[in-house]
Amino acid sequence: MKKAISIRSVIPNIITVLGLSLGLTAIKFTLVQNFHSAIICIVIAAVLDAADGRIARLIKGTSKFGAELDSLADFVNFGVAPALMLYIWDLNVYGNLGWVVTLIYIICCCLRLARFNLTSNIVKNPILDNFFTGVPSPAGAGIVLLPIIISLGNFSFLLDEAQYFPVIIIIISSFLMISKIPTYAFKKIKITKAYVLLIMLFSVLLFGFLITYTFNTLFVIGVMYLMSIPASFFHLRYLKNKHNLKTDSDESLISEDVL
Repeated sequence: MKKAISIRSVIPNIITVLGLSLGLTAIKFTLVQNFHSAIICIVIAAVLDAADGRIARLIKGTSKFGAELDSLADFVNFGVAPALMLYIWDLNVYGNLGWVVTLIYIICCCLRLARFNLTSNIVKNPILDNFFTGVPSPAGAGIVLLPIIISLGNFSFLLDEAQYFPVIIIIISSFLMISKIPTYAFKKIKITKAYVLLIMLFSVLLFGFLITYTFNTLFVIGVMYLMSIPASFFHLRYLKNKHNLKTDSDESLISEDVL
């Protein structure tokens, strides 16, 4: 008799597959140059990506299969799809250079996900657990898509004198993903009861702006995230000095496994 599988382990995987379907649909929209719909698909895929792991832990439905499926979906949704989107939108006009930086981004996304899978089971200090090593792939995709987001909003004038901006932004995003620069792990931040109502109000306002001023709001979110990167770097440095934290052992473990 075959062993039954709990529905709890299936629900998170269904969410992941839905996100993957959105990423593939974004590629379909990109091929017909419907960048508006393509970006919406990526945004919703990012929301589902943030939800599937949290739901899996909440209902105790985590599994190795789910973790691997999530990484493969992330590679398509936040690696292949946004890179192809930017290439078809603008990078193709740069010839071989445009294709090379597109490949670099996709490969860096793959390396970033491989490193995350390798280090996800390492036991960390609770303070360090609030930070990612490098920019996570959904955020990397958001950075790469900034030029298209700008062009679809009210800030398109910013691109008038920025001929090589798409090339520069995809290189920056590639570097940030594989770097060891600490970035805030917003999914792991815990909120005290005193701020719950305030966060709920902010969420409603954010949702309203996303519905009404979609691309302008996405642009502001992208800029704020970029500004948070140096803040997270200095914040972690402060915490390390304050609590005398070291991560050398983790880094040596990672190096041994990679080599």
